[in-house]
Amino acid sequence: MRRLGPALYALPGLAFLAVFFLYPVVQLLALSLRNEGTGEFTLQHFEHALGTEVYVRVLGITFTIALQTTLGALLLGYPLAHWLARLPDGRRGWFVMLVMIPFWTSYLVKTFAWMITLDQNGVMNRLLLGGGIIDAPLEVLHGRIGVMIGMVHAMLPLAVLTMLPVMIGTDRHLPRAAGTLGAPPGQVFWRVHFHLSLPGVAAAGLLVFITSLGFFITPALLGGPKDTMLAQLVISQVTEMMNWSFAGALAVMMLAAALVTTWVYDRLFGLSTVSGQASGAPRRGQDALRAVGIAILSGLAAVQVAIGAVMQRLVGRRVLGWLLPAHAAVVLLFLGAPTLVVIPMGFTDSNFLGFPPPGYSLRWFAVYFGSELWLGATVRSFVVAFGTACLAVVLGGFAALALARSESRWRGAMFALFLAPMIVPRIVVALGLFYLFAQMGLVATEAGLVLGHTVLALPFTFVTVAAVLKGYDWRLDQAAATLGATRAKVLLQITIPLLKGGLVAAFLFAFITSFDDLTVALFVSGGVTTTLPKQMWDDMILQLNPTLAAVSVVVFVLVTALLVTAERFRKPAG
Repeated sequence: MRRLGPALYALPGLAFLAVFFLYPVVQLLALSLRNEGTGEFTLQHFEHALGTEVYVRVLGITFTIALQTTLGALLLGYPLAHWLARLPDGRRGWFVMLVMIPFWTSYLVKTFAWMITLDQNGVMNRLLLGGGIIDAPLEVLHGRIGVMIGMVHAMLPLAVLTMLPVMIGTDRHLPRAAGTLGAPPGQVFWRVHFHLSLPGVAAAGLLVFITSLGFFITPALLGGPKDTMLAQLVISQVTEMMNWSFAGALAVMMLAAALVTTWVYDRLFGLSTVSGQASGAPRRGQDALRAVGIAILSGLAAVQVAIGAVMQRLVGRRVLGWLLPAHAAVVLLFLGAPTLVVIPMGFTDSNFLGFPPPGYSLRWFAVYFGSELWLGATVRSFVVAFGTACLAVVLGGFAALALARSESRWRGAMFALFLAPMIVPRIVVALGLFYLFAQMGLVATEAGLVLGHTVLALPFTFVTVAAVLKGYDWRLDQAAATLGATRAKVLLQITIPLLKGGLVAAFLFAFITSFDDLTVALFVSGGVTTTLPKQMWDDMILQLNPTLAAVSVVVFVLVTALLVTAERFRKPAG
């Protein structure tokens, strides 16, 4: 029992996830297999989904957009992450912040900015027309191109931040050794750099693909009818048709795709690499796959060497060396573009959105702060986010502490469970919670929103505290215990004070996660308990207006301030 002592700290978190995560998902699966009229077991909902052309088409569109988004995020993000990893630690921190801010900025704010930018009368067309590059406005909005721009922009920071720790952790002496032995730069990159960073690339692809599967904000606002994704159908089946069983079947199909993708990734790399941990010993069956991978890398290296030789003759080695920094600058500008567009528009004195604004004033901020509806939604978002952050830090912090000290054979399973809400598409979690809360009377309540948002925030608090615990000196706890301190006293007077920086960072990350969420709020709010993202969504569906720009500026400033504060606190203990 003494050996299991530290593992007991994870019990509250495990119980919470069992009730508000595992049970709703299982209940959703049972719902999809039940005839609504008779209650008997049936596969008719899946047969209907797979046997109807429109649903099969939407399923194909969902997978296509998710794959295209993943490919785009990796192609743009890998060179940026590679460049960031090569920077000195001091300089790297400032540039990483330029990636972190778009990562935590509300999806609604970013999508709103792209709606303004990509419109026929928007910023992009005005710049292209003004520069004489095009003769007529491009029709980008409400099409696949607009969806891909918005989706890649939304997922790109996630890809970069997932790959970066793996690249920073690689041994820099190995590429030098390869070069010393006569390997050309192309061979060094593909056979050494890329090979060592492959687990990070795979983890980034996994998270981007699964997150994209459940996305609905960007395709709904930037796309057209031909870009409808599965999550949009799930929402319409519940909110418009009240067809729970069929919505459950669609959600289960999305969940199955996510789980199969995760299982394949886990067999190849180990799930722990998602959080930047070591992948562990190779698994059975990896040898053949790695042999194929090495053969592919060898081919890519040969092509790269040939291209590099030609480019060096044409432009010279010095110009070639600037390509990577130039790519990084363009991608960072792409990530910051929505902010550069939205902030000036929030201060416009016009009744219409236009860039640049014809004049500047604070009138739309006055409209926002003078509206009971907007202020009520804002206050509710603050209250819910504060409650979520408190609960998520307690549950996630104790779980991280338990797994850091525990030697239980169930440690790996517990680790995977606490990461699971990050892997399961949010729309699946939201739908399961909505069905559960409808039975418990928690729909349209702040308590329901806090519980739902805590499910989403738990992985972030867990990973943040676990990262801080890696540098914690456990000898301090042992010394206190030797001097007669009880376990509770050690925890309250030694462990928690030394971890306060990581706990504050975890609190702020959980706060931002709740404050930014629309998926759970869309269902659990019940259309009555409106949060700020839900109110923004309702206004964006009806009509774009300058008030939305002012609200977007407020959200952006708040999230940036919280993020900067969290990053200042997030550092290893010791």
